[in-house]
This record gives sequence, C-alpha cells and structure tokens, in this order.
Amino acid sequence: MSSVQYLNPRAEVLRKVQALAMNINASRSLQNIMKTNLGPKGTLKMLVGGAGQVKITKDGSVLLHEMQIQHPTASMIARSATAQDDTVGDGTTSNVLLVGELLYQAEKLIQEGLHPRVITEGYELARTHILKFLNTFKQDKEVDTALLRSVAKTSLCSKVHPDLANLLIDAVVESVLLIRQNDLPADLFMIEIMHMQNKLGTDTRFIRGLVLDHGTRHPDMPKRLERVYILNANVSLEYEKTEVNSGFYFATADQREKLADSERRFTDERCRKIIELKKKVCDGTDKGFILLNQKGIDPICLDMLAKENIMALRRTKRRNGERISLAFGGQCVNSVDDLSVNDLGFAETVYEQTLGDDKYTFVEGAKDPKSCTILIRGPNDHTIAMIKEAVRDGLRAVKNTIEDKSVVPGAGAFEIAAYTELMSYKDEVSGKAKLGVQAFAESMLCIPKVLAENAGFDVQDTILSLVDAYKKNKVPTGLNVEDGKPISPEMNGIYDNYSVKRSILNIAPVLAQQLLLVDEVIKAGKRMGAQADQDGA
Repeated sequence: MSSVQYLNPRAEVLRKVQALAMNINASRSLQNIMKTNLGPKGTLKMLVGGAGQVKITKDGSVLLHEMQIQHPTASMIARSATAQDDTVGDGTTSNVLLVGELLYQAEKLIQEGLHPRVITEGYELARTHILKFLNTFKQDKEVDTALLRSVAKTSLCSKVHPDLANLLIDAVVESVLLIRQNDLPADLFMIEIMHMQNKLGTDTRFIRGLVLDHGTRHPDMPKRLERVYILNANVSLEYEKTEVNSGFYFATADQREKLADSERRFTDERCRKIIELKKKVCDGTDKGFILLNQKGIDPICLDMLAKENIMALRRTKRRNGERISLAFGGQCVNSVDDLSVNDLGFAETVYEQTLGDDKYTFVEGAKDPKSCTILIRGPNDHTIAMIKEAVRDGLRAVKNTIEDKSVVPGAGAFEIAAYTELMSYKDEVSGKAKLGVQAFAESMLCIPKVLAENAGFDVQDTILSLVDAYKKNKVPTGLNVEDGKPISPEMNGIYDNYSVKRSILNIAPVLAQQLLLVDEVIKAGKRMGAQADQDGA
C-alpha cells in the first residue's frame, strides 16, 4: 500500500513504471492524432460537436481547442501547445509531435535500464546546445515584400489548398505592411477579418478600407456614393426620455404642439448642425457625405438626412471607431458643436451590398490607411472557418518575420541540420548523458519523417537521403513533398519563423523532462464545490 493510501484510503496511485507508461501513452496518442495534419500534404480532421455542429480543419490549435481532452497528461501537453500558438501564432502541431517523440525515445532507454534523471540531463544539454545552433542557423535577411510573400506562402500552404493559398498571399502581406508604422510592433487588431457567405473561397480579397456588417435604415438614402466625406460620430440622434420620472400636462392642442416641438428641438438641432456641415463641404461639388454614428438615429433624423442625400449608418460597432479614423483620417467626434472639415475623413467609394436579409457597407479607397479589411467569402461555414484560421496564421507569420528580421529555412531543413549537429555534439558529452543527447537528436527527425509519411514516401529512404545531402553539400536541405527528393528551401522560398522554432525548443523539451520525472500519479486531491458540501453533510 502506498504511503498516500494510509492517509487517504480512497486515493488512487500509479507508481513509477505505471505513471511513466501513462504519460508516454497519452503523449503518443495525442501525437498520432496530430501528425497526419502536418505539412502541405497533411489530411483534415472533422470535429463534430454535441449538437451536431461540424468543423473541418487541419489547424493544430483549432483541434486542441475544440477537442474535449480528459486525460490529464494529454490536457497538459495540449495547453502548452496552445499557449505557444497564443504567443507566436504557429507551431502547435510541431510542439505536440516533439513532446511525443521525446517521450517515445526516452521509453526505449528506460526499458534498457537507464534512469529518467540521466535522460533528462542529456535532454537539457541537447536543448541548450541546439538553441545556440539555431542562432547560427537562422538567416538574417532584409525584410522585403518577396521574403514576406515566401513566409506567408509557407504558412498558408500548410493550412489550405495551394491554389487558395496563392490567392491569400497578397492579401496577408499587403494588410500587414499597410498597418505597419515605422519601428512600432504591428497591431493585427487593426486588420478587420470580415466574412460573407456567398460566392467561392477564391473570391476572398483585400480591401483598402472597411466593411461594415450593416447598412442604411432609410429607403430613400443613397446606396452608392463617390468621393465621400466621412463623419465618424458618437452622438445620440434620437429622442431620449428623462432620467427621472416626470410628467407633462397640456390643456389645448396648441400646448401639445409646443410640447412636441420642444421635445424634438434638442435632437433636431444636432441633426441640422450635421446637415450644415454637409452643405458647407459638398455644395457646388460632386462629393458625397456619410455619417457613421456609434449611437442611435431616430426615424425623423433619418428622414432629415435622407432629404439631404446623406448616407447614415447607426449603431456602428465601437471597435470600428478607431479603425475608421486610422483608415480614412479625421477623428471621432462626441459632440456636434464646432464641427469643422478637419473632423472629416475621406474615401473614394462607399456602397451598400445586400445579401439575403443582411446588409454590408463597403467603404473603400483610403489614401494612406493604417487599418484595412480582409473580406473572406465562401459557400459554407466550413470553408469560411478554414480560410479565417489560415489567414490569422499567415498574418502572425508575416508579423513575426518583420519583428525577428530573420528566418529559418523550412521543409524540415532545420531538423535535419539539428540532428547532424547533435550527433556530432554527442561525442563531446561524457557518461550516460550522451544517450539522452542521441535520443534528442533522433527526436528532431520526427518532423521530416511525418512530412515524408504524409506525402506518401518511404520514411527511412527519405531521411537517409536528406541527411546524406546535408552532410555532402553543407547547406540547408529540406524535403520536396512533391517527389520526395532533397531540395534547397532558400531556392524554393520555403521559410519558417525563427521565433516559432525557438518557442518549440523552449517549451517541448522542458515539458517532456517534467513528464519523465513523474514517478507517482496521485488522485487524492480535495473535492471541490457541491460534492464536498454533500460529503461534509
């Protein structure tokens, strides 16, 4: 009987070999689920919810977020991988694969009698060395459009079909370059990702402006304007009741008319000031005028604005307030007093598009925008969700490249180089720890192995040819998933993010070491909530 069971007879305890086997089996199971998704030749997973919702994806982060994982070890691995996705935006699947492979290689050594502590010491030596090697292996490059396109293509092709990925590359790169301001970090929240369920995924496009998911609320308002002044306001243009309970009494019809006029006077005066500004800037020209108001506009004000050919949208989303000013200039006004031309933005085209019961307003043609929109189209929810996930990963990949100012050759090139480097470093390590270094080196090959397996090639032949080619040429060598032969990632524009590789090497080996050193799994924690109250009663 375990010592813990003397203290708590109902405790469940897994000792040494059982605990280690549980952790290794959990990591291997998660690895086997995720590995078929890796790379451009990876397969898709269909997730079905409790209410019958269906999601088709190959994004590791989405899988780990959506799957209901109950095993504690698998859940811990999933949380660490999704934490990496939240930090650097990619590498989730690679993280899970590396953790699983490190534990699998350790299992072989443990069965031969090696203590887990010795293995973890070797893993730590290998991790420290390979991080230093990564700093020499990365390539510092001038961040230009061609490099960013290559990085975006590498990221997008692993998430969606290559034909669709090629169409998304320009949208992703242009949008990040557009919002970039000098040496400040790019704020990806300034890129609005809007979707419309119509047409095909290939109709997804980049818009130098904004798309608002609502339209005008008056039938006589114009549906299209050219060369438009934009008033971005946060002003109430509707009759508001008093904040305290009060009553108004009248004895004659004249008194009632005066009462109605006085109630409307305050709101109508605000509306007239907006109309006066419109006349000031538009009369005698061919320019239009649009009001984007974050608060309400009542029917009477809408009618007044429509008579002046003003396009007005009410209750625009608050998050768009900052984007409108960044995209089109001007500023958001909270009062109609002292309105001037300096408060206005300007767009080339504004038009409304109706899709079923939904209306969308396109505001395009910004001169020097610092905010933009990627409009995602698709025939169904599955396609839209898949494209949206791919676009988010592509945006993060481009942003990481700009901030890192360096890239790592992709297609498994770094893993092949890391394996070769660690096998050489192993001879410098004395004692049994060199077995841990060798196991770490073998684990690094899991990425190119899975790439070859998903592409339908013989794994052993492929890995041997890649290692031989790297040793012979002494240049980064990756896998061509089309014919299974070695290629130069640099010549083919296949690059990974430096920050993603560094994050994987900082997270996966540390977690694997912690799981290897677990010699007891104890289910004897305090009960929480209602169950504890019932037991106490």
